[in-house]
Amino acid sequence: MDRRKAVLEKLYAHYNRREYMHPDPLEFLYNYEDAADREIAGLVASSLAYGRVAQILKSVGDVLGRMGCSPRRFVEETSPTGLRKAMRGFRHRFADGDDVAGMLTSAGRMLEQYGSLEAGFMSGMTGANDIRPALCAFAEKLRSGRRKGGHIIPEPACGSACKRLCLFLRWMVRKDKVDPGGWKGISRAALIVPLDTHMHRIGRALGFTKRGQADMRAALEITNALRVYSPGDPVKYDFALTRLGIRGEMNTNDFVREFRKEGAA
Repeated sequence: MDRRKAVLEKLYAHYNRREYMHPDPLEFLYNYEDAADREIAGLVASSLAYGRVAQILKSVGDVLGRMGCSPRRFVEETSPTGLRKAMRGFRHRFADGDDVAGMLTSAGRMLEQYGSLEAGFMSGMTGANDIRPALCAFAEKLRSGRRKGGHIIPEPACGSACKRLCLFLRWMVRKDKVDPGGWKGISRAALIVPLDTHMHRIGRALGFTKRGQADMRAALEITNALRVYSPGDPVKYDFALTRLGIRGEMNTNDFVREFRKEGAA
């Protein structure tokens, strides 16, 4: 285990730096020093984090540009009708302006009721070590203001890996050279790996899961496998691992062979 941990730590030390950030929607969060603005910007950026990365960055920049310099103030001071008007004409793959406006309407209701998105999320926590009930409750709160269906809010109760919400939590809970943080009430130890097809493929290659589907069970298996190497912060290696295949400096297959080398455990 010690040698495998060293392999992961080497990858983390190399890639977990802002110079390796672009292209990633997380880079938009660095524009907001106030956590109250950052959590709204993070919700927008993570909710649109699907599809081609160039389109993701364009779409996130479009929405945040319409919101002005303070996303928090924009959400608090704009009526549902005003939100729909502000987002008119927006489209990101399956989502349109009404989807985004509905999510922001729900976020505004959460701010009014709880004071912050963090407090709204925390209201669903039933224990310190399992955030899944809170994920379900948070997603339901975010869906409450929508007038029609869409694809930007997941359904945790249906077994979804909730990649985008788990990504949002990673950004807001962790604080290091990459993740900006801002939320204080949730333990890093409770976070779940944001599982997309790329991370699922890496997790299978490293032997962290055998599941063929990138669902919540697979996300939990990969998270638990990483917890062996970083018990208090299992999502620590997520950003670095997802640079494999994106950056050209390190071959994914070479890394997998190094990690799984006979006698590594």
